[in-house]
Amino acid sequence: MHTKKRYRPNVAAVILSSKYPDKCEFFIAQRSDIKNAWQFPQGGIDEGETPVEALHRELLEEIGSDEVELLGEYPEWISYDFPAVARGKCYPFDGQTQKYFLVRLKEHAKIDLHAHTLPEFESYTFVEYDELFKRVTYFKRKVYKQVIDYFIKEGLI
Repeated sequence: MHTKKRYRPNVAAVILSSKYPDKCEFFIAQRSDIKNAWQFPQGGIDEGETPVEALHRELLEEIGSDEVELLGEYPEWISYDFPAVARGKCYPFDGQTQKYFLVRLKEHAKIDLHAHTLPEFESYTFVEYDELFKRVTYFKRKVYKQVIDYFIKEGLI
């Protein structure tokens, strides 16, 4: 008997540095709970919250700032199953269905990974496109490439 998989509604932020468009650098952060896992900020959508509201709340919780300029939105929701290393973190969900947003940090924005009681990330960096796919965790690479390539094709990056 097959049971239908359950996916947690989620938002993800592709963050460009404040140097964009002069220099195209992507924000990635290293998770504090999974060794060597680098990713974009993301998080669940609370009941009654719109994806854009969730985006701003998650940015405040995870990087300590929502001082961003919204540049674009991926037109579809993308679902994925949790890998074995992350299963159980978001019980009872089997994975997540995500809405991706492209944002640019405002010049005065200050990153503070310890803004929330339990920091999700222990460090962060800005990387260029080619370096991005060498650094982010393996199971997110395909989706990240799909999303970023869409934003490039649309002229947003």
